Order: sequence, then C-alpha cells, then structure tokens
Amino acid sequence: MSSARTMRVGRRSVEVHRPEKVLFPGEGRAKEYTKDDVIGYYRAVAPFMLPHLRGRPLMLERRPDGLGGPTFMQKNTPDHYPEWIRRVEVPKEGGTVLHPVCEDAATLVYLADQACLTLHRWLSRADRIDRPDRMVFDLDPSTDDFGVVRDAAVFLGELLDELKLPSALMTTGSRGLHVVVPLNGHHDFDEVRAFAKDAADALADAHPDRFTTAARKKDRGDRLYLDIQRNAYAQTAVAPFSVRALPGAPVAVPISWGQLDDSRLHARRWTIADAVDQARTNPWAGLMSHGRALGPARRRLDALRG
Repeated sequence: MSSARTMRVGRRSVEVHRPEKVLFPGEGRAKEYTKDDVIGYYRAVAPFMLPHLRGRPLMLERRPDGLGGPTFMQKNTPDHYPEWIRRVEVPKEGGTVLHPVCEDAATLVYLADQACLTLHRWLSRADRIDRPDRMVFDLDPSTDDFGVVRDAAVFLGELLDELKLPSALMTTGSRGLHVVVPLNGHHDFDEVRAFAKDAADALADAHPDRFTTAARKKDRGDRLYLDIQRNAYAQTAVAPFSVRALPGAPVAVPISWGQLDDSRLHARRWTIADAVDQARTNPWAGLMSHGRALGPARRRLDALRG
C-alpha cells in the first residue's frame, strides 16, 4: 500500500511519497536505507551542500526502484515538477535542454522524493554557462587499491602548489578522489580543459609506470587514470555531499588535505549515516570563493614542461 505525507521545508510544503520504500537493500555488511532515510540525509546536509549547487545546471541520477532497478540519467526538467523549482535553458547541438537548478532545501527534498540519489553538477553557473569556475581532476584507479589514489593526490597537490593554484580534495563515494581547483570564471572550457590535460600529462610523464591520461581502458593497464574529461561544456561532476547509488549509501564528501594521511580513508569512507558530521568540520573553509586565473599558472606549467 502506498503512503504519502507532507513535509514543511523552509517556506515550502513538499509531498513525500512512499517514504518506507527501500532504496538501498541491506546486503552483507551494508545497511538498509529507505527513501525516508535519503530524504532525511539531504534535508540535514542541505546547509552545507546548497552552496555547491546554487546557480548550476544539474543532471539527476534517479533510481525509482532502488539499487536493483533501472537507472535514469535525467537532464530535462519534467513538466510536473513544481513551478518553484528553478529551471535554466541551456544551448546544445540542435536545440536546448531545460535543466533543473537546486537553490533551496525544498528542492533538494523534492528531488530526493523523486528517487534522485545522485546530483551531478555543471562546472559553470547558469549566468556564465561557458565559463567554468571549477576545474576537476578525477583520480580513477584501475584496482581497488586506494594507496595509489592517495599517492596520486599527493603528487597532484604538490604540482598544483608549484603552479600556485589552490586545490581541494573530495572522496567520490565510489572508487577514487576528486581534486578540485577553484577558478575565477574568466576562461572558457577549451582553455580549462587544455590546462587540465597538460597538468595531468606532466604528472603522468613524471610517473609513467603509475599514472596515465589514456582515455581507453585497454591502454591503461594497472595504472591510475588521471581523468580530466569533466572539464568540458555540458559535462558534469558529482556534487559534493551527493549520495552514490552503491550498497550502503556512500557519499561524495569534501575532505581536508590533512585527512589524506588518515589510514581509515577510502573513497566510500562516509555514508548517509555520518557524512553530515564530516560536513560540519568545514574541510574546504572558504577555499571555493577564491578562484584563480590560469594565466600565471599556465606560464609556470609551460616552464616546468620545458
């Protein structure tokens, strides 16, 4: 029997349907979580998550039947979504896409009720859609050895420090880490992607047996893939504090560079049961509001590469 209730979230009333529905079955050592658990998590984490979502087009990863059911990657905003959810119309080849934008906690709860487990965000904002203010390096291991991910983060962080670019770390909630660089939004995607590719190539050239920028899996062998593919128009990256559609409901969580030394750290270290506690530590501490230009860093990188 289906059930529903109305939840007051800020100034909005949001109807929640079938809150008892199991989205994450308990398997092995993984805990069971219902839609109500997911909604409760997103409502609690909203103050920390919304600054990373506001103004950005989203792609929604929906699992209406939970982990055992089909996955829907949703870009267009359905007509039945409430009028108070912001939309932004974004050009694409041959037309446009009407993306949802999450501006408040009520929208976050509504999307969770739609079984949106994971929010993937653009690296640019709707008002400057072709000018990203984030650059993302995805450290994607070929095995489950998190040690190589940790090493890649250290080497990449040292390179970015040498280029005088600030950077932040985030567990992906899946297998690896993201290294995020705040930008001032003055460069287009082609410039940002080219810089990210050259920086990743510099790291791979310095450690050819450990890291690679080869896009094809067959060319990577056992090496960690330094993935810069998200730095392109219409591409997205998992948003900080997003739940991942994996057993146990792991979460993509910002961390400090100091936490990289924690022996307990791995890509799925936090779940919806404890990610809010990590959020309260404010591991990025205002870093994202101080974006840099790439011009000086480009000159330093070119000099390093000779």
